[in-house]
Amino acid sequence: MGILTTTAGVTSGEQGRPAALIGRRRECAKLAGLLDHVRSGTSQALVLSGEAGIGKTALLSYVREQAKGCAVLEAAGVQSEMELAYAGLHQLCAPLLGHLATIPQPQREALSTALGLSNGNAPDRFLVGLAVLSLLAEASRERPLVCIIDDAHWLDQASLLTIAFVARRLRAEAVGMLFAVRELDVDEALSPLPRISVTGLSEAASRQLLTTAIAGPLDATVRERIVAETHGNPLALLQLPSGLTMEQIAGGFGLSGLGALTNRIEQSFRRRLATMPAATLRLLTIAAAEPGQDEALIWRAADRLGVDVKDAEPAVDDGYATFSGYVRFCHPLARSTVYKAALPEERQAAHRALADATDPTAEPERRAWHLAQASSGLDEAVAAELERSADSAQARGGQAAAAAFHERAAELTPDPARRAERALVAARSKYDAGSPERAHRLLAIAEIGASSEHLKAQIELLQAQISSRLHPGDGTPLLHAAARLEPIDLAQARETYRDAFYAALTAGPLGHPESIAQVAAAARTSTKQAPAENAFEVALDGLAKIIEDGYADGAPQVKSALAAARSSRELSDSDLRWMPFAGRLALDVWDPDSALDFSTTIIESARRRGDFSTLPTALLGGIGYLLFAGDLATASMFADECEMIGDNITIPTLPFGRLVVAAVRGQELEVVSLVDRVTPVAMAMKGGQWLTATAWAEAVLYNGLGRFDRALAAAERGSRNPNELGLASWSMVEQVEAAACSGHPERAVEPMRRLTEMAKACSTDWILGVAARSEALLAEEEDAEVLHRTAIEHLERTQMRTDWARAQLLYGEWLRRQDRRTESRKHLRQAHDAFTEIGAEGFVDRARGELLATGENVHRLSSGNHVQLTEQELQIAHLAASGLTNPQIATRLFISARTVEWHLRKVFVKLDIKSRQGLNKALEDSPVTQRPVNARLLTNAP
Repeated sequence: MGILTTTAGVTSGEQGRPAALIGRRRECAKLAGLLDHVRSGTSQALVLSGEAGIGKTALLSYVREQAKGCAVLEAAGVQSEMELAYAGLHQLCAPLLGHLATIPQPQREALSTALGLSNGNAPDRFLVGLAVLSLLAEASRERPLVCIIDDAHWLDQASLLTIAFVARRLRAEAVGMLFAVRELDVDEALSPLPRISVTGLSEAASRQLLTTAIAGPLDATVRERIVAETHGNPLALLQLPSGLTMEQIAGGFGLSGLGALTNRIEQSFRRRLATMPAATLRLLTIAAAEPGQDEALIWRAADRLGVDVKDAEPAVDDGYATFSGYVRFCHPLARSTVYKAALPEERQAAHRALADATDPTAEPERRAWHLAQASSGLDEAVAAELERSADSAQARGGQAAAAAFHERAAELTPDPARRAERALVAARSKYDAGSPERAHRLLAIAEIGASSEHLKAQIELLQAQISSRLHPGDGTPLLHAAARLEPIDLAQARETYRDAFYAALTAGPLGHPESIAQVAAAARTSTKQAPAENAFEVALDGLAKIIEDGYADGAPQVKSALAAARSSRELSDSDLRWMPFAGRLALDVWDPDSALDFSTTIIESARRRGDFSTLPTALLGGIGYLLFAGDLATASMFADECEMIGDNITIPTLPFGRLVVAAVRGQELEVVSLVDRVTPVAMAMKGGQWLTATAWAEAVLYNGLGRFDRALAAAERGSRNPNELGLASWSMVEQVEAAACSGHPERAVEPMRRLTEMAKACSTDWILGVAARSEALLAEEEDAEVLHRTAIEHLERTQMRTDWARAQLLYGEWLRRQDRRTESRKHLRQAHDAFTEIGAEGFVDRARGELLATGENVHRLSSGNHVQLTEQELQIAHLAASGLTNPQIATRLFISARTVEWHLRKVFVKLDIKSRQGLNKALEDSPVTQRPVNARLLTNAP
């Protein structure tokens, strides 16, 4: 809090700068800098944090006063509306809805649904965030925007996460964002943003501010007492004297027994309320209870309680609140004080009047919420209305909003059996919304009243899923839940076995040694009792056979089941849930065509539906394929996209994509840094699969760099548990190469045996080529050449360019050691050129060293000839060259179309071209980076 320094005797601004607040020169300078940025056409965001009354709202008012030439948008969090999804976002975006038609259709539909402007399926929060980002960018073309969000800690969660997402993605738009939050309530969503910690005023500034609040002389002793006890809190300095007589202030008698600082401030507001008529207090209670602050709605409700317009005058004259389109209180604490000061029956009457005044057709969820707040006990009618309104709430705000409605419905339900059903639904919603701990409490309620076996099985399933989320790697609860589900819902039981496999594989070496085998045994028992009902379940049974009976027994079944699944063109929701698992299995059985097909399908589906919870898993599957296909450019884009999504969800994620891309690129510092920084986090999460991934990554890295002893040690760690498949199998490939090249062929025997088994079981050109390449390293001279040539022939028939290039390199190295230098140069040159195009710099250097050893002169590309594009410019250039529009690129990279335009203009200048038409040739002619080669995965735009 504070007062603008326009009064006599207060220092004014310098060199045309706007005047500052008393004692806030530093803060005002930073805020003025933000306004300068916005007016110059660039974006900036700031968080003001501090205790209640410390002056955050006054600093926001300062910005509002000084934002000349800018349009100011405002939103304020309200404690009572925290469960009403997108209520805060509606406040911010309402003035901009005229621009809605200018943003891409999927974003427009998502935002319209979130704001209640149209009906539709629940929009994904990321799609809503992109819509707001696009909306702000379009509006800022006309005039710079300043968005002010007060009491952000009281915003509903959907609004807070969305607006914070937008603030982190702003780049080249003329948009400024300011958040005010309580010091102890700084949300993780805002933590990456620059922050100004607002602290108490100095004693001198406190004295100066106090003189503006008291008309007349003030005893020096009393003044110093007030200054000392308020600790420089401006709101306390201004409000504590309010309502006290001059005699009380002069003698200091009115300052006794006021308790803690926040209580003192609230008591000052209570003293102001004490002088107001009962009708005015009823009006203020209604206003405090209504989140939207819609004046028309508030007056309709007030009319039901016998309040008319003249009853607002005392509050307006006092400066406590204003009524002009939207109702505004003088400070958030003034609002909360009104609500807390009212008796319970007065608050219930206010909510009842608001419910009666709310249109049940236009805003059923808001009406139901007010009815719930008006209830004093169990009420089936209100519980039923909350339950009906949950669908509407979910359509606007997703699972988090629906969960709040289901939870309140369960609390109000009188019948124990019905309460159990509603509590289970509420618990499921809480779990899906990312709140497993709160779901536990609701499940306890559900268990008490559960009577049917079906309901008990569903409760056990959710308990198991929560346990799996909170304690990764322990698949035992999921196994028990699946067994209980089998006689009730076989399809759901088998999906649960699938999830148990995921839990065991995620735990990797940190899980129970027998967990994967236990899951396999249970899944096998299930299919023996009742045949699999679809191709995905057949594949699951095949995986179980691999674990129980060996790779040769199960892999052919998995491979044929995946082929059958690919042939189906009609995909159900259940099929889509199986798809990421299928993509993983395809890589496990060395089936690149199925891996590409499943990855592309699930990525396309996730993008189309705006399903950003599924997309990271799908992108990681795509990265696995792309690494071996030699498309590190697209793999890198997918890795970046995974991290962008990970930055905006509450479930912890690990940078698998960035790790494996860096390894294939030969970036040792990046790999070492990621391993050192992330491994403790993975260990705490019991994400043992990260340990297997880092082992494989280090093995690839050091094989590429020719440091075979280190590669061997890493590969042996990665292949220690063969039942992990995937990364463990790929580690075996690295182990054979490292063992052979480091002079320890005996350490390659067991991994070579397993690779031979895989080749016989799967018989795809990929594994046949990789196995032949590996065997050639261990073979006698007369057999080695045949095996090398066989490997190249098999891999030439695949899209696996990285493995083909490695086969060429190993054959060339073998030929050189046979003193067949002329022949070796051809294969080494092909390997060198392929690795250069792929961007696998470690292997490039290894191939270059071999070529030099043959006597051939190989020149490094001069870095001085490189066109210096940033990582994001490279991504945008490649996506634009592939045919994506600016809005499609913006959606892919979580930025605005205006930022895409800004980057493209810089790309055109650096590449010396005029338009998109010249991008393809410019990128081909310039050694900027390796071009993406997989157009199908790259261009599946939303």
